[in-house]
Amino acid sequence: MLKRLFEISRPVLWVNTIGTTVIGMWLTGNLWTWEIVPILIWVTLPFNLLIYGINDIFDQETDNINARKGGYEGAHISPKEVIPIWIGVIATNVPFLIYFAITLPWTAFAWMVAYSLFFFFYSTPPLRFKARKYLDALSNTDYAFPLAFVPLALGYEPNWWLVAGLMAWSIAKHAYDAIQDIPQDSDVGIVTTAVHLGAKKTAIWSGFWWSVSTVLFAIVNIPVAIASAIIAYLLVAGVIKNPTPQGAHDLYKYSIAYPYVAGTVGGVQLVAGIVYGWF
Repeated sequence: MLKRLFEISRPVLWVNTIGTTVIGMWLTGNLWTWEIVPILIWVTLPFNLLIYGINDIFDQETDNINARKGGYEGAHISPKEVIPIWIGVIATNVPFLIYFAITLPWTAFAWMVAYSLFFFFYSTPPLRFKARKYLDALSNTDYAFPLAFVPLALGYEPNWWLVAGLMAWSIAKHAYDAIQDIPQDSDVGIVTTAVHLGAKKTAIWSGFWWSVSTVLFAIVNIPVAIASAIIAYLLVAGVIKNPTPQGAHDLYKYSIAYPYVAGTVGGVQLVAGIVYGWF
């Protein structure tokens, strides 16, 4: 069961939580601090199980007709796995949140609670953001929250330009990645931003938000802004050229690589700056 919970947590996507947590630490000027360890452990299997395990519980109807599920892009779960997933989510997350409530500044903990609740209600009725056009994408600003709560937890002021930039980036990416699921979501009556706008207009929507994020990133770091803009352009142009769910699916592997590439561009600079005293 532990192996199964690990699979359900989608390890290939852990970069979205681990990466922002580590960068949040580096932004404080610390290459490493042991204070980050509890947070870093939490954003691996526990938090990703909260994100994707709960998502799989409430998405069984669409996942069962989605050919891309059942591998690294998401699990096919059976009804008998629902209770073990709930137990796994609660058992691995609640102890961390209790610990953070006791040990961290209230501002950091408040962001952590918001981080958890946004993802929880993304999939869970009655709010179920993922089934509400525009709210599905806008709610994904939570991917940027570690850039706020990690510095606050370590006693530093966050870089709010970067927080806002990653929020805009996350809005774009969520809508873009949902293009490939338009047929399945439509079949079960889920009206996402992508279903509402269609493939081409969703690509334009994502292009707008990626443009906003590029401007905000440029205020902080030009190389990151350039790298982000290039990848965003290629992804958006690809769907505009072939505005179909299959066209978006063919590009999905590059969308997955997006945070790895952009994060590396920023991370290398941060590490070098800390090591050589530039930052």
